[in-house]
Amino acid sequence: MNTTLLMPQQSQNHPTDASIQQSVSKVVDDLITSLPNRNQLTSEERRGIIARYTAVLEGNFIYWMTATLLSVQAEDARPILLDNLHEEVRDAHPAMLRRFAIAAHAFPTDSDALAVDEELTKVRLFLGRLSGVQSLATMAFFEGFIQRFMTYLADLAATQGSVEMEYTDVHGVCDIAHTEGLFRALSTELAIKPLDPAQDLLEGVYLLRALVEKIVFNGADTLSV
Repeated sequence: MNTTLLMPQQSQNHPTDASIQQSVSKVVDDLITSLPNRNQLTSEERRGIIARYTAVLEGNFIYWMTATLLSVQAEDARPILLDNLHEEVRDAHPAMLRRFAIAAHAFPTDSDALAVDEELTKVRLFLGRLSGVQSLATMAFFEGFIQRFMTYLADLAATQGSVEMEYTDVHGVCDIAHTEGLFRALSTELAIKPLDPAQDLLEGVYLLRALVEKIVFNGADTLSV
């Protein structure tokens, strides 16, 4: 799997909104293309993907978004993040995800949590640096990936015998608007606090991509769809 993706050369020092979205979308496209062929996965492999995903998202997504909120300085960016957090808390998305995992017989074990621990810790520490632009790019990437990943995740759960699809149904729709909002927030933040040219705007995207790859592959090479 490719682990290096650079923004277009002409945009590295002064990236435009279009170049950033293009680069982030490329990471999402590559991840979706690389997903294992669901018809060739064993029951335990399907369970593992759902369980590792749940181990990461249930207790961390709200933390990630809160860290991003704390990091931004643009006032216009804050309502976008607050709306996202409000929806997560109001509708109890972690509980929604837990029901999804339990119904798919994929509630995380300690082994599932430990499998993603190293990559998850790197993402936590990165967001703890509170770099507004980098954090917004990271979360825009993740929301964009999740929205497209939901159909695949739902198919895995259905093959496991589950009919509990509220989590995947909700996130397959709401994350479209969330992604667009985060890119707007990123544009606003860039305008008032540009990133130091020595820093990689997509550093967090790469770290989160590595975490997603660990969730999906757990170190194994599997045939793509």
